Amino acid sequence: MRSNILILTMLVFLSACKEDKAEGELAQREVQLYSIEQFMDNEAVGGGSFSMDNSKLLLSSNRTGIYNVYTVSTKGGEMTPITQSDTTSYYANSYFPEDNRMLLSADGNGDEIDHLYVRELDGSIKDITPDEGVKSDFYGWSQDNKYLYYGSNKRDRRFFDVYKMSIDDYSSEMLYQNNDGMDFSGMSDDENYFALSKTVNTNDSDLFVYNATTKETAKINTNLSANSAQEFSKDNGTFYYTTDDGSEFAYLMSYNLNTKEKTKVIEKAWDILGSGLTSNGKYMVIYVNEDGKNAIDVLDAQTMKPIELPNFDGKSITSVGFSDDERWMRMYVGGSNSPSDMYTYNLETKEQNRITNVLNDDINPKDLVTAKVVRFKSFDGVEIPAIYYLPHQASEDNKVPAMVWVHGGPGGQTRQNFSSLIQYMVNQGYAVLAVNNRGSSGYGKTFYQMDDKNHGEKDLQDCVEGKNWLATQAEIDGDKIGIIGGSYGGYMTMAALTYTPEEFDVGVNLFGVTNWMRTLKSIPPYWESFREALYKELGDPFSADSVRLKRISPLFHTHKVTKPLIVLQGAQDPRVLQVESDEIVDGVRQNGVPVEYVLFEDEGHGFVKKENQIEAYSKIIEFLDIHLKKENAPIDGEIKSETIQSKSE
Repeated sequence: MRSNILILTMLVFLSACKEDKAEGELAQREVQLYSIEQFMDNEAVGGGSFSMDNSKLLLSSNRTGIYNVYTVSTKGGEMTPITQSDTTSYYANSYFPEDNRMLLSADGNGDEIDHLYVRELDGSIKDITPDEGVKSDFYGWSQDNKYLYYGSNKRDRRFFDVYKMSIDDYSSEMLYQNNDGMDFSGMSDDENYFALSKTVNTNDSDLFVYNATTKETAKINTNLSANSAQEFSKDNGTFYYTTDDGSEFAYLMSYNLNTKEKTKVIEKAWDILGSGLTSNGKYMVIYVNEDGKNAIDVLDAQTMKPIELPNFDGKSITSVGFSDDERWMRMYVGGSNSPSDMYTYNLETKEQNRITNVLNDDINPKDLVTAKVVRFKSFDGVEIPAIYYLPHQASEDNKVPAMVWVHGGPGGQTRQNFSSLIQYMVNQGYAVLAVNNRGSSGYGKTFYQMDDKNHGEKDLQDCVEGKNWLATQAEIDGDKIGIIGGSYGGYMTMAALTYTPEEFDVGVNLFGVTNWMRTLKSIPPYWESFREALYKELGDPFSADSVRLKRISPLFHTHKVTKPLIVLQGAQDPRVLQVESDEIVDGVRQNGVPVEYVLFEDEGHGFVKKENQIEAYSKIIEFLDIHLKKENAPIDGEIKSETIQSKSE
């Protein structure tokens, strides 16, 4: 299966740097304070498919307030809008390989039911997967450029089958029927070999290759391990995959489809997150999660030697993609203190072009904060990594309040990507410690599995120890430390306020799970392939595990909450249902505790529209200013508890 470009989208990482005298001086200087509107006027850009003649790129941007699709010259210039929606976000997938048609995708305001669309040559936009309630995902282009491949759960809402669609009349035929609940993970260019994975638990999966000619399915891994399909070679003879078999970290392997021989290709000191070959197999890209930073190698596929890439003065190359003829490469470049910009690079002439300038011109880059990697010991001696943002204005004489930030997941990882919300909080004088508690990915499989059936317990203690670490820092006001998180991080916020009610001074819960039994029983049908894995990590709500799941669900312990709380939720969220937030708010309000509730009717699991992001983030800071900084605090005896419903017009 050939993709028009190789897109290796990664979150942005920066390596930790040592604090020197210059940084110490910078930390105490005056900085300009910016509004949330100024921070949200940064532009977010994604995608970057080359047109057939390499003259243009197809990309997505939220410059209008929601995501729309644009084209731009490969050498830079003004962006031309392709979609101009003011309600539904559209995302760029790819130019068609032999004409200027464009493949786009969109869901229903965050419901995650994605459809594929074609922007025709006459400018009209056609839904080519129009089945109601059916989710479709683009997989790539056929070698002869006459078909596109996609996955769809239209036959069975639980499973995704593989289809090929004619680019002439958009008629489809099924290539692989998924009867076994496996996940499609790739296909050879000759359509003969299919890579399939079966999730065993949240770390481990079994990997298979199905031969369409012989109808045989070969299991690739021998031992229980984390295995992930990467790519088939261009001669259809080799299958590449990553595995952590016998190791803490994943490494790259090859599997000869004829001899069944396995060979280790590349191993690093950290997880190899993935690899991919360019259209004709000239280059192989390897990307590594290197202790909280992104490391990308572009290798000559014949010699396996890295080619020289442009230097961006301390910023990281976070994603790369190639033109079909392998002459041009597009790159995203950024850091924790810099949103990612797109560049193009001609591999033959070494010509380099900056395509975007996404940081708002009103913001002085020197006022933004570079994150640092820190580590602290938890209650049982386990070392916990974290990402630390300290305001420039903080000093021993000017102590600042702080927030412990908890990532989503479970099993996620906070990395040093640019976050407008974090930078806004830090600019307003709040330190942020993003704790990668036990159970986070990126630090070896032993660390990753430490929170299995242990959520709201040892992982929560790691967050408490993060608070304790903050309290020892000379620049931090140890009496003003709160906790914030989204999804699983929102659960951790509520767990902190219920099970350790005196540890944190405030809580910010963004669409967090509060009733594990309901959440695990109501997962979307298209999650069926890893439902059992979730049950193994978190507990089976239909078994005796339900006793523990109820015990760790904050909804049933709201009477313990004593500290101010703000909850933010999207009404279209298919993962954490609105009722989760409705009920936790009602329960905590019965304690007479200050509670604010912000509900967006047109958002899902995470807020995409700038208008809603501005309202959400401004409400968070207003809440923290009152209840953590104690600025404009209510008079004694006055309780602030309100619900705000928002809907974009």
